[in-house]
Amino acid sequence: MSETFNLKDLAPHFLRATEQAAIASGKFRGLNDKNKADDAAVNAIRKVFDSIPVHARVAIGEGEMDKAPMLYIGEEMGMGVHDLSMPKVDIAVDPLECTAHCAENLPNSICVLSIAPRGNLLHAPECYMDKIAGSAELKGHVSLDKTIEDNIKSISSVTGKALKDIKVIILNRPRNKNTINTLIDLGVQLDLIQNGDIVGAMRAVNGDADLLLGIGSAPEGVISAVAVKGLKGVFQGRMWFHEKSYQEKVEEVLKNDAHKIWDQDNLCTSNDAIFVATGVCDGWIPGVQYNDNSVSTWSRIIYVETGEVKTIESVHSIK
Repeated sequence: MSETFNLKDLAPHFLRATEQAAIASGKFRGLNDKNKADDAAVNAIRKVFDSIPVHARVAIGEGEMDKAPMLYIGEEMGMGVHDLSMPKVDIAVDPLECTAHCAENLPNSICVLSIAPRGNLLHAPECYMDKIAGSAELKGHVSLDKTIEDNIKSISSVTGKALKDIKVIILNRPRNKNTINTLIDLGVQLDLIQNGDIVGAMRAVNGDADLLLGIGSAPEGVISAVAVKGLKGVFQGRMWFHEKSYQEKVEEVLKNDAHKIWDQDNLCTSNDAIFVATGVCDGWIPGVQYNDNSVSTWSRIIYVETGEVKTIESVHSIK
Protein backbone atom coordinates (compact mmCIF):
# COMPACT_ATOMS: atom_id res chain seq x y z
CA MET A 1 0.00 0.00 0.00
CA SER A 2 1.33 3.45 -0.88
CA GLU A 3 2.45 6.05 1.60
CA THR A 4 -0.51 8.24 0.56
CA PHE A 5 -3.70 6.90 2.08
CA ASN A 6 -7.07 8.05 3.33
CA LEU A 7 -8.21 6.65 6.65
CA LYS A 8 -11.81 6.72 5.49
CA ASP A 9 -10.97 3.84 3.15
CA LEU A 10 -9.83 1.82 6.16
CA ALA A 11 -12.88 2.62 8.32
CA PRO A 12 -14.58 -0.76 7.72
CA HIS A 13 -11.57 -2.50 9.26
CA PHE A 14 -11.65 -0.34 12.40
CA LEU A 15 -15.41 -0.82 12.64
CA ARG A 16 -14.88 -4.56 12.60
CA ALA A 17 -12.50 -4.21 15.56
CA THR A 18 -15.02 -2.38 17.77
CA GLU A 19 -17.86 -4.65 16.64
CA GLN A 20 -15.95 -7.81 17.55
CA ALA A 21 -14.89 -6.30 20.87
CA ALA A 22 -18.52 -5.48 21.65
CA ILE A 23 -19.72 -8.96 20.69
CA ALA A 24 -17.03 -10.57 22.86
CA SER A 25 -17.49 -8.35 25.92
CA GLY A 26 -21.28 -8.23 25.65
CA LYS A 27 -21.41 -11.92 26.57
CA PHE A 28 -20.40 -10.82 30.07
CA ARG A 29 -23.17 -8.23 30.52
CA GLY A 30 -24.73 -8.47 33.93
CA LEU A 31 -22.38 -11.22 35.14
CA ASN A 32 -20.61 -8.91 37.60
CA ASP A 33 -17.13 -9.63 36.26
CA LYS A 34 -15.72 -6.49 34.65
CA ASN A 35 -12.23 -7.97 34.27
CA LYS A 36 -13.42 -10.86 32.10
CA ALA A 37 -15.48 -8.45 30.02
CA ASP A 38 -12.50 -6.15 29.56
CA ASP A 39 -10.16 -9.03 28.70
CA ALA A 40 -12.61 -10.26 26.08
CA ALA A 41 -12.72 -6.82 24.42
CA VAL A 42 -8.93 -6.42 24.48
CA ASN A 43 -8.32 -9.85 22.96
CA ALA A 44 -10.94 -9.27 20.26
CA ILE A 45 -9.39 -5.97 19.18
CA ARG A 46 -5.90 -7.48 19.08
CA LYS A 47 -7.15 -10.39 16.96
CA VAL A 48 -8.91 -8.13 14.44
CA PHE A 49 -5.93 -5.79 14.16
CA ASP A 50 -3.80 -8.77 13.14
CA SER A 51 -5.68 -8.65 9.82
CA ILE A 52 -5.87 -4.86 9.32
CA PRO A 53 -3.42 -3.49 6.68
CA VAL A 54 -1.90 -0.78 8.89
CA HIS A 55 1.05 -0.33 11.23
CA ALA A 56 -0.83 0.89 14.30
CA ARG A 57 0.66 2.28 17.50
CA VAL A 58 -1.27 2.84 20.71
CA ALA A 59 -0.58 6.54 21.32
CA ILE A 60 -2.54 6.66 24.53
CA GLY A 61 -4.46 3.78 26.05
CA GLU A 62 -5.34 1.96 29.21
CA GLY A 63 -1.98 1.20 30.74
CA GLU A 64 1.68 0.35 30.51
CA MET A 65 3.17 -2.89 29.27
CA ASP A 66 3.30 -4.50 32.71
CA LYS A 67 -0.48 -4.12 33.03
CA ALA A 68 -1.28 -6.61 30.26
CA PRO A 69 -3.79 -7.76 29.00
CA MET A 70 -4.59 -4.09 28.49
CA LEU A 71 -3.66 -2.43 25.22
CA TYR A 72 -0.54 -0.73 26.51
CA ILE A 73 0.86 2.61 25.43
CA GLY A 74 3.36 2.15 22.63
CA GLU A 75 2.00 -1.27 21.66
CA GLU A 76 2.21 -1.93 17.92
CA MET A 77 -0.52 -3.81 16.10
CA GLY A 78 -1.70 -4.57 12.59
CA MET A 79 -0.28 -6.35 9.57
CA GLY A 80 2.17 -3.47 9.19
CA VAL A 81 4.17 -4.67 12.19
CA HIS A 82 5.66 -7.19 9.73
CA ASP A 83 5.34 -5.05 6.60
CA LEU A 84 6.68 -1.54 7.12
CA SER A 85 5.31 -0.35 3.76
CA MET A 86 1.79 -0.22 5.21
CA PRO A 87 0.21 3.02 6.47
CA LYS A 88 1.37 4.11 9.90
CA VAL A 89 -1.40 5.23 12.24
CA ASP A 90 -1.83 6.15 15.88
CA ILE A 91 -4.81 4.99 17.91
CA ALA A 92 -6.35 6.14 21.15
CA VAL A 93 -8.36 3.24 22.46
CA ASP A 94 -10.64 2.05 25.22
CA PRO A 95 -11.52 -1.55 24.33
CA LEU A 96 -14.39 -1.45 26.84
CA GLU A 97 -15.43 1.96 28.13
CA CYS A 98 -17.47 1.62 31.34
CA THR A 99 -16.37 -1.90 32.26
CA ALA A 100 -18.43 -1.72 35.46
CA HIS A 101 -21.52 -0.83 33.43
CA CYS A 102 -21.01 -3.90 31.27
CA ALA A 103 -20.59 -6.07 34.36
CA GLU A 104 -23.85 -4.69 35.80
CA ASN A 105 -25.65 -4.26 32.45
CA LEU A 106 -26.00 -0.50 32.88
CA PRO A 107 -26.21 2.06 30.04
CA ASN A 108 -23.45 3.42 27.82
CA SER A 109 -20.79 0.75 27.89
CA ILE A 110 -19.08 0.99 24.49
CA CYS A 111 -16.03 -0.30 22.62
CA VAL A 112 -14.30 2.72 21.14
CA LEU A 113 -11.20 3.96 19.37
CA SER A 114 -9.97 7.01 17.51
CA ILE A 115 -7.46 6.79 14.68
CA ALA A 116 -5.21 9.32 12.94
CA PRO A 117 -2.06 9.17 10.80
CA ARG A 118 1.09 8.50 12.84
CA GLY A 119 2.21 11.45 14.94
CA ASN A 120 -1.16 13.22 14.93
CA LEU A 121 -2.60 12.05 18.26
CA LEU A 122 -1.27 13.03 21.66
CA HIS A 123 1.27 10.41 22.68
CA ALA A 124 1.53 10.38 26.46
CA PRO A 125 1.58 8.13 29.51
CA GLU A 126 -1.67 7.33 31.23
CA CYS A 127 -2.95 9.86 33.76
CA TYR A 128 -6.03 11.92 34.59
CA MET A 129 -7.25 14.88 32.57
CA ASP A 130 -9.37 17.86 33.56
CA LYS A 131 -11.89 18.37 30.74
CA ILE A 132 -14.48 20.71 29.34
CA ALA A 133 -16.65 19.99 26.31
CA GLY A 134 -19.63 21.63 24.67
CA SER A 135 -21.35 22.53 21.43
CA ALA A 136 -20.02 24.65 18.57
CA GLU A 137 -21.87 27.76 19.76
CA LEU A 138 -19.70 27.81 22.88
CA LYS A 139 -16.42 28.21 20.95
CA GLY A 140 -14.50 31.13 22.40
CA HIS A 141 -16.85 31.35 25.37
CA VAL A 142 -15.84 28.46 27.65
CA SER A 143 -12.34 27.43 28.69
CA LEU A 144 -10.37 25.67 31.41
CA ASP A 145 -8.66 29.02 31.89
CA LYS A 146 -11.93 30.42 33.24
CA THR A 147 -13.51 29.80 36.61
CA ILE A 148 -16.51 27.50 36.79
CA GLU A 149 -18.68 30.51 37.59
CA ASP A 150 -17.47 32.40 34.52
CA ASN A 151 -18.01 29.40 32.25
CA ILE A 152 -21.58 28.95 33.47
CA LYS A 153 -22.31 32.67 33.08
CA SER A 154 -20.91 32.53 29.55
CA ILE A 155 -23.23 29.64 28.69
CA SER A 156 -26.16 31.61 30.07
CA SER A 157 -25.17 34.63 27.99
CA VAL A 158 -24.69 32.64 24.76
CA THR A 159 -27.78 30.42 25.06
CA GLY A 160 -30.12 32.81 26.86
CA LYS A 161 -30.81 30.14 29.48
CA ALA A 162 -31.32 30.87 33.15
CA LEU A 163 -28.76 29.16 35.40
CA LYS A 164 -31.40 26.72 36.62
CA ASP A 165 -31.94 25.53 33.05
CA ILE A 166 -28.27 24.83 32.28
CA LYS A 167 -27.36 21.14 32.45
CA VAL A 168 -23.80 20.02 33.28
CA ILE A 169 -22.53 16.45 33.05
CA ILE A 170 -19.77 15.48 35.47
CA LEU A 171 -18.26 12.27 36.82
CA ASN A 172 -19.41 11.73 40.39
CA ARG A 173 -15.96 11.14 41.84
CA PRO A 174 -14.21 12.51 44.96
CA ARG A 175 -11.69 14.30 42.73
CA ASN A 176 -14.60 16.36 41.32
CA LYS A 177 -16.18 17.15 44.68
CA ASN A 178 -15.23 20.85 44.76
CA THR A 179 -16.47 21.38 41.21
CA ILE A 180 -19.74 19.61 41.99
CA ASN A 181 -20.26 21.74 45.11
CA THR A 182 -19.64 24.92 43.10
CA LEU A 183 -22.15 23.83 40.46
CA ILE A 184 -24.71 23.07 43.18
CA ASP A 185 -24.19 26.54 44.65
CA LEU A 186 -24.75 28.06 41.20
CA GLY A 187 -28.08 26.29 40.93
CA VAL A 188 -27.50 24.52 37.61
CA GLN A 189 -28.90 21.09 36.74
CA LEU A 190 -26.40 18.32 37.42
CA ASP A 191 -26.16 15.01 35.60
CA LEU A 192 -23.87 13.04 37.88
CA ILE A 193 -22.51 10.06 35.96
CA GLN A 194 -20.60 7.19 37.53
CA ASN A 195 -18.60 6.33 34.41
CA GLY A 196 -18.42 7.14 30.73
CA ASP A 197 -17.35 10.69 30.04
CA ILE A 198 -16.80 9.90 26.33
CA VAL A 199 -20.55 9.57 25.96
CA GLY A 200 -20.87 12.55 28.30
CA ALA A 201 -18.82 14.67 25.91
CA MET A 202 -20.92 13.50 22.95
CA ARG A 203 -24.11 14.44 24.78
CA ALA A 204 -22.77 17.90 25.59
CA VAL A 205 -21.69 18.55 22.01
CA ASN A 206 -24.99 17.30 20.60
CA GLY A 207 -27.11 19.45 22.93
CA ASP A 208 -28.47 16.82 25.32
CA ALA A 209 -26.60 18.83 27.96
CA ASP A 210 -24.85 22.20 27.90
CA LEU A 211 -21.43 21.19 29.19
CA LEU A 212 -19.21 18.33 30.26
CA LEU A 213 -16.88 19.25 33.11
CA GLY A 214 -14.51 17.50 35.45
CA ILE A 215 -11.56 15.18 35.83
CA GLY A 216 -11.56 11.84 34.04
CA SER A 217 -8.97 9.69 32.30
CA ALA A 218 -6.67 11.17 29.67
CA PRO A 219 -7.10 8.36 27.08
CA GLU A 220 -10.84 8.97 27.06
CA GLY A 221 -10.07 12.67 26.65
CA VAL A 222 -8.06 12.10 23.49
CA ILE A 223 -10.69 9.72 22.10
CA SER A 224 -13.41 12.30 22.82
CA ALA A 225 -11.38 15.13 21.28
CA VAL A 226 -11.32 13.37 17.91
CA ALA A 227 -15.10 12.99 17.91
CA VAL A 228 -15.64 16.57 19.10
CA LYS A 229 -13.29 17.83 16.37
CA GLY A 230 -15.44 16.07 13.78
CA LEU A 231 -18.63 17.47 15.31
CA LYS A 232 -17.14 21.00 15.29
CA GLY A 233 -17.67 21.32 19.03
CA VAL A 234 -15.46 22.54 21.88
CA PHE A 235 -13.05 20.35 23.83
CA GLN A 236 -10.19 21.23 26.15
CA GLY A 237 -8.12 19.06 28.44
CA ARG A 238 -5.30 19.59 30.92
CA MET A 239 -3.35 16.81 32.60
CA TRP A 240 -4.21 16.32 36.26
CA PHE A 241 -1.94 14.35 38.56
CA HIS A 242 -3.14 12.49 41.62
CA GLU A 243 0.34 11.17 42.37
CA LYS A 244 3.83 12.60 41.88
CA SER A 245 4.94 9.51 39.95
CA TYR A 246 2.33 10.14 37.24
CA GLN A 247 3.38 13.77 36.94
CA GLU A 248 7.02 12.77 36.52
CA LYS A 249 6.17 10.25 33.78
CA VAL A 250 4.13 12.78 31.83
CA GLU A 251 6.72 15.55 32.27
CA GLU A 252 9.41 13.21 30.97
CA VAL A 253 7.47 12.79 27.70
CA LEU A 254 5.71 16.14 27.26
CA LYS A 255 8.25 18.43 29.00
CA ASN A 256 6.71 21.89 29.51
CA ASP A 257 3.58 20.84 27.64
CA ALA A 258 2.66 18.55 30.54
CA HIS A 259 0.79 21.46 32.13
CA LYS A 260 -0.68 23.16 29.06
CA ILE A 261 -4.32 23.28 28.00
CA TRP A 262 -4.89 21.04 24.99
CA ASP A 263 -7.83 21.57 22.65
CA GLN A 264 -9.29 19.23 20.06
CA ASP A 265 -7.00 20.61 17.36
CA ASN A 266 -3.75 19.87 19.18
CA LEU A 267 -4.89 16.62 20.78
CA CYS A 268 -5.61 15.53 17.20
CA THR A 269 -3.65 17.55 14.65
CA SER A 270 -4.99 15.87 11.50
CA ASN A 271 -8.36 16.19 9.78
CA ASP A 272 -7.86 12.71 8.36
CA ALA A 273 -9.01 11.12 11.60
CA ILE A 274 -11.87 8.82 12.56
CA PHE A 275 -13.86 8.04 15.72
CA VAL A 276 -15.49 4.59 15.89
CA ALA A 277 -17.68 3.24 18.70
CA THR A 278 -19.89 0.16 19.04
CA GLY A 279 -22.51 -0.23 21.75
CA VAL A 280 -22.24 -2.98 24.34
CA CYS A 281 -25.07 -1.94 26.66
CA ASP A 282 -28.03 0.17 25.51
CA GLY A 283 -27.58 3.93 25.75
CA TRP A 284 -26.09 6.54 23.42
CA ILE A 285 -25.66 3.61 21.01
CA PRO A 286 -27.88 0.50 21.24
CA GLY A 287 -26.17 -2.49 22.79
CA VAL A 288 -25.31 -5.85 21.27
CA GLN A 289 -28.30 -8.08 20.57
CA TYR A 290 -27.77 -11.84 20.56
CA ASN A 291 -30.21 -13.77 18.39
CA ASP A 292 -30.58 -17.50 17.69
CA ASN A 293 -28.43 -17.55 14.55
CA SER A 294 -26.93 -14.08 14.50
CA VAL A 295 -25.68 -11.12 16.53
CA SER A 296 -26.73 -7.53 15.83
CA THR A 297 -24.50 -4.55 16.60
CA TRP A 298 -24.96 -0.81 16.36
CA SER A 299 -22.03 1.54 15.83
CA ARG A 300 -21.28 5.19 15.22
CA ILE A 301 -18.49 6.51 13.00
CA ILE A 302 -17.46 10.18 12.91
CA TYR A 303 -15.24 11.34 10.04
CA VAL A 304 -13.34 14.42 11.20
CA GLU A 305 -12.60 15.83 7.75
CA THR A 306 -16.22 15.99 6.59
CA GLY A 307 -18.08 16.01 9.90
CA GLU A 308 -20.09 13.08 8.59
CA VAL A 309 -21.69 10.88 11.25
CA LYS A 310 -22.81 7.38 10.32
CA THR A 311 -24.86 5.03 12.47
CA ILE A 312 -24.37 1.47 11.29
CA GLU A 313 -26.42 -1.59 12.14
CA SER A 314 -24.68 -4.86 11.33
CA VAL A 315 -25.88 -8.44 11.50
CA HIS A 316 -23.18 -11.03 12.15
CA SER A 317 -23.82 -14.71 11.40
CA ILE A 318 -23.06 -17.19 14.16
CA LYS A 319 -20.93 -20.01 12.83
